[in-house]
Amino acid sequence: MDFHVSLAGRGDLAARIYRQLHDAVLDGRLRPGERLPSARDLAAQLAVSRNTVAAAYERLTAEGFLVGRVGAGTYVQAEKLGQGRSRTAPGGAVVRPRALWRDLPAARTPTAAAPYDFRVGMPDPRLFPLQSWRRLVTRELRPGLLHSAEYKDPAGHPGLRAAIARHLGVSRSVRAGADDVVITHGAQQAIDLIGRVMVDPGDTVAVEEPGYPPVRALFESLGARVVGVRVDAEGLDVTALPAAARLVYTTPSHQFPLGTTMSLRRRDALLEWAARHGAVVVEDDYDSEFRFSDRPLEPLQSIDRYGRVVYVGSFSKTLLPMLRLGLLVAPVSLQPALRAAKQLSDWHSEMSTQAALARFVEDGLLARHIRRATREYAGRYELIHEALQGSLAPWLDPVPSVCGLHVCSRLRADTGIDVAAVVERAVAAGVAVEPLSEYCAGEPAQGLVLGYGGIAIADLPAGLRRLADSFQAVSGEIG
Repeated sequence: MDFHVSLAGRGDLAARIYRQLHDAVLDGRLRPGERLPSARDLAAQLAVSRNTVAAAYERLTAEGFLVGRVGAGTYVQAEKLGQGRSRTAPGGAVVRPRALWRDLPAARTPTAAAPYDFRVGMPDPRLFPLQSWRRLVTRELRPGLLHSAEYKDPAGHPGLRAAIARHLGVSRSVRAGADDVVITHGAQQAIDLIGRVMVDPGDTVAVEEPGYPPVRALFESLGARVVGVRVDAEGLDVTALPAAARLVYTTPSHQFPLGTTMSLRRRDALLEWAARHGAVVVEDDYDSEFRFSDRPLEPLQSIDRYGRVVYVGSFSKTLLPMLRLGLLVAPVSLQPALRAAKQLSDWHSEMSTQAALARFVEDGLLARHIRRATREYAGRYELIHEALQGSLAPWLDPVPSVCGLHVCSRLRADTGIDVAAVVERAVAAGVAVEPLSEYCAGEPAQGLVLGYGGIAIADLPAGLRRLADSFQAVSGEIG
């Protein structure tokens, strides 16, 4: 292996080599059993005498950090050498982020899945068509297809953009051609690009309340004044929108987290409002592919007569979040700026995965996977609804919902229950569940949001029983 040793400064060269190798073993850069360069090779690399390196190696060997093997070389001692120490970046408090970044919530550290996992926003990886996907990715990584080292179109793989335009046109009535589509690293980057292009510091941005916290935080990071707008049974309340809003973010097909569908009357009103106020509407269609009843309403984008809607989608729910594939479809007037923003952000998303997804869509594998997954998720959805009308009914009222990967429920006003205490009790029983209040920036709504992508249908009855037991236990404590 190549190992960097700095000889800058004064003093004995062998001592400096010794100290840097000694520290590298202790902080884990050189791991137990790892082979070091020969004294001759390291001496040539450092332009010093072989004896200088040999002296450092001999001292480390004598202290038990290295071990020499006749005819095989010099290795880091395989046995544990004390506690060691972690290697960290330089400390100090001289360099500080902008003030707003000190106030934004820190990124969550991923947590291990609970035995009964009702967390929101996760598809079931067991449903992912791994064999088909592996075959398509392998096909794209053949040497003959890796013929160009050039950077590619920031908007994405042309075949994937064409396939997505056709897929969205057939499945969601989205009006788009290949040139209207930009491929992104998930929906979050799509929204970030829109914000970069549309929002100046101090501009007003309207988001749903309750709503999706990362979007609120994203717009705040751009210096926007973010205003939460209430959501009722018909969706976003257009009459409550601030007149100064430059941009409105909404999830009309499956409101996050409540699950309601925006009525056609409210959709028309929102589009009229946007045209009247010169605003842009960001339509996040994050998981409406999984629909269990009712005919879907057309997206805002498909009924937009004014060119005010940017449609955002993602493959994080239909396939896997780890693929980091999303998209946006923008009015023609915004497309050059959005492509430029994508290029400045990361130039373009990874191409071989995009090419594989293009074939996955074109071969009908995506549509087949969505049909299969929808049947599976429908069974889980029904079991949760049965529990909300049965064992959980004394405490929770379900919010009507017909699609997606979660069900929202509000706490009944007459219970006197502390939802946080129920969540804590459930976690102790192996049930991961999220309170509705986590999605509220204003007055916290009380209830639970129950995801069912991360829990197998066979585990649902036991998980729901444990959740009901948690409610019962907390009720007994206050009874």
